Amino acid sequence: MKILELSEATAPLADYAKDLDQEPLILHIGGQPIAALMAIENADWETISLSNNPKFLEILERSRKRLREEGGISPDEMRRRLGLAD
Repeated sequence: MKILELSEATAPLADYAKDLDQEPLILHIGGQPIAALMAIENADWETISLSNNPKFLEILERSRKRLREEGGISPDEMRRRLGLAD
């Protein structure tokens, strides 16, 4: 992992992006991390967008909480409800 003080990050962004396949770059101000540049693997635009969307993350957390508290349904039951049962 490469760590760089923000005030020292004077090269074009493209220059920093060229080395991301080797290691991520963490930018900091006075030792406090403020941003990370990382290579993205096995993700599309939608995945990246949703994984950083606070509203979507809130929906996921509500769903996980409900599943923990109320339980869920089995895959076989879901297939039956959707009319996909054999």
